[in-house]
Amino acid sequence: MNRFAIGIGWRIVAIVVVTGAIVTMYLRQTNQFWLFPSSILLLVLGINLYQYVTGLNRKLTRFLESVRYSDFAVAFRTDSNLGPTFLDLNDQFNEVLDAFRQARAEKEANLHYVNTIVQHVSVGLLTFDASGQVELVNQTALRLLGIYRIRTLNDLNATHKDLAELLRSATNASAPIMYQTGTDGELSVRCTAVRLRGRLITVASLQNIRTELQQRELEAWQNLTKVLRHEIMNSITPIVSLAGTMRDIVETDLVPFTKSEQAVETLGLDGTPSGNHANLPSIVSESVSDLRDALTTIEQRGAGVMRFVDAYRHFTTIPQPVFADVPVDQLLRHVAQLAQTNAQKTQISITTTSPNLAIRADATQIEMVLLNLLKNAVESLESTAGWSNHASPVIQLEAVADGPRVIIRVSDNGPGIEPEALEQIFIPFYTTKKTGSGIGLSLSRQIMQLHGGQLTAESTPGQGSTFSMVF
Repeated sequence: MNRFAIGIGWRIVAIVVVTGAIVTMYLRQTNQFWLFPSSILLLVLGINLYQYVTGLNRKLTRFLESVRYSDFAVAFRTDSNLGPTFLDLNDQFNEVLDAFRQARAEKEANLHYVNTIVQHVSVGLLTFDASGQVELVNQTALRLLGIYRIRTLNDLNATHKDLAELLRSATNASAPIMYQTGTDGELSVRCTAVRLRGRLITVASLQNIRTELQQRELEAWQNLTKVLRHEIMNSITPIVSLAGTMRDIVETDLVPFTKSEQAVETLGLDGTPSGNHANLPSIVSESVSDLRDALTTIEQRGAGVMRFVDAYRHFTTIPQPVFADVPVDQLLRHVAQLAQTNAQKTQISITTTSPNLAIRADATQIEMVLLNLLKNAVESLESTAGWSNHASPVIQLEAVADGPRVIIRVSDNGPGIEPEALEQIFIPFYTTKKTGSGIGLSLSRQIMQLHGGQLTAESTPGQGSTFSMVF
């Protein structure tokens, strides 16, 4: 039998019995002492019956509150023993809450999945509402902006005030907008406005197009270098080989033959000097000698061209860096010690903002970049203009921490670089020196790009130059 019905039945019977007893005592005017306790008992039974009957309403209230506040840890099973209907109702409540719990878990998993993707894309993403409150930002955006956190667009006023105004005004811009972040970056900013549940949300994408352009330019030069090297080597190799073969023929066949003919022509058949063709052997001998010298020159110059072209193989075959934690101060001191041997008249000073400053890099490759920059600085200072303008040439090695970035600067007080040359110094094969291949700076920039960094240059003619390695 349904225990809920039994519970209601005996409570109603008890209320009827107590009510009848109270009425009887009141009408007969007897046992007036029990009248007050009976009234109290009747009140308690009425309250108990009300709570017992409205228990289902309270259960529904608890269920709805659990759904409203996403408290899906609640379980309904205490009154399952009141009957099969209560058991079924509790099972349904628990199944609904379990479905909500699974839906929330899937939603959180999907949100974590999307957030992981957003944090790992190479494009900076930033979303904010109409009041400028930032709701989402990935690590790429923070790195491009050189900050470690952002809560509102007003946080950009200290470092990128123009960008904050640009983001507010570019909500409905159809074309990307360019924003200069400094000497090492140019951002392409594109904004899109969407409405989410009645709220206007702006999604901004940030991309450093300068790095992309430099990468595409480098790939184009590498492809061109591969083609040129292949064609030049295919053309010059047989020339050098044939020149060597012809020189060997001259050495082994023509030179001995010329000497024997010279002896015969000089003495004559009777052993006496002959004057008719006295000059002919010397002329032939000189011609053979000239031919030998010409072939030797062709062979040597051809081999030189082959070595010159083969040197550019390194421009297209830089190995991937092996990253490790590299102490900057120790790195700079080691590089300065290596460069000082070739810069006896130049003072090299080192400055670091912290002795614990470190970068994640391939130490060997970064040493090669620093040595190349120091070599260029020394050659600049040792030039005629450099020595005439500066009695005490100085090269400054400086390492500073700039937010999440580490910047290593190589500065000199030499003659500087002309503006028209400054725009081309990173182009492969371009050089302002009489001797040089023109790939040192291009190779150094390529190494920095493999490290996810930048190599930039600033120069004022007559005052010096500064090359910055940005990690």
